[in-house]
Amino acid sequence: MTSADTVIHARGLTKRFGTLTAVDGIDFDVERGEFFGILGPNGAGKSSTMRMIGCVSSPTGGGLSVLGLDPVRDGHRIRARLGVCPQADSLDAELTVRENVTTYARYFGLSRRIARQRAMELLDFMQLADRAGDSINALSGGMKRRLVIARALVNQPDLVLLDEPTTGLDPQARHLVWERLFRLKDQGVTVVLTTHYMDEAEQLCDRLVVMDRGRIVGEGTPAALVKEHAGQQVVELRYPGPASEAMTAVLAGIGERIEILPDRILLYCADGEKALAEIHRRGPAPTGVLVRRGGLEDVFLRLAGRQLVE
Repeated sequence: MTSADTVIHARGLTKRFGTLTAVDGIDFDVERGEFFGILGPNGAGKSSTMRMIGCVSSPTGGGLSVLGLDPVRDGHRIRARLGVCPQADSLDAELTVRENVTTYARYFGLSRRIARQRAMELLDFMQLADRAGDSINALSGGMKRRLVIARALVNQPDLVLLDEPTTGLDPQARHLVWERLFRLKDQGVTVVLTTHYMDEAEQLCDRLVVMDRGRIVGEGTPAALVKEHAGQQVVELRYPGPASEAMTAVLAGIGERIEILPDRILLYCADGEKALAEIHRRGPAPTGVLVRRGGLEDVFLRLAGRQLVE
């Protein structure tokens, strides 16, 4: 049973494409006003999950409720209350910046007057008002992504789906998008986000899941996931030559976990400086040392692995 504040309710949600199981029986809930993240490597099932939530692809099995409705039976009613920012920009190059928003608004039955009003409000919100009459080809990559987000908000949606909204943007453009997404969060808009940027998920998400091979392998707040899977601090150690398994015995008991990589050793611990003092006491001294805070990237690599997925 779901509460009135549950916007998305998934139980045993499954998506198969022939013999391939893209989403393998996952359970999760998204509450009203929550900024919810879905992380995972390529092929983990993120996009398939988003497409089912967005009523573009029907589930193969399990149960899914979006805004209290059945995506298979009530897809048109759900889509009317969704805002979607896809990975691809999908903007119409033959229309101006303003026309891309007003034309999209007409799909939701907004009058021309309301469509123009909403368009200018959203272009101002995304710092694009001064480019309203420009062609799409005159915009930078960051401006195009902001325009796609502005367009997704034109129907004042109850739920916004952002599929990798800042991929390919430079740091300045990413931070501007983040600022605007924070404003949405302050307004109580429910957002589901997929991203490959761990700092983005850590900054924006109230709660998130990590997916791998179609399954959820971690769930919680960013802080809770870091505490559980990475520890408070990480000491990166480099020694002459390839990192050696023999060093595991030397470092045993200093931290909570040790990871041997080809070029360095990672020691996960509560107090990096204290651990480093003990490392120097035991010897041999490392040739390179970095003490840093544990983060979502450490969580991601532990749960989803370091192997590259194409």
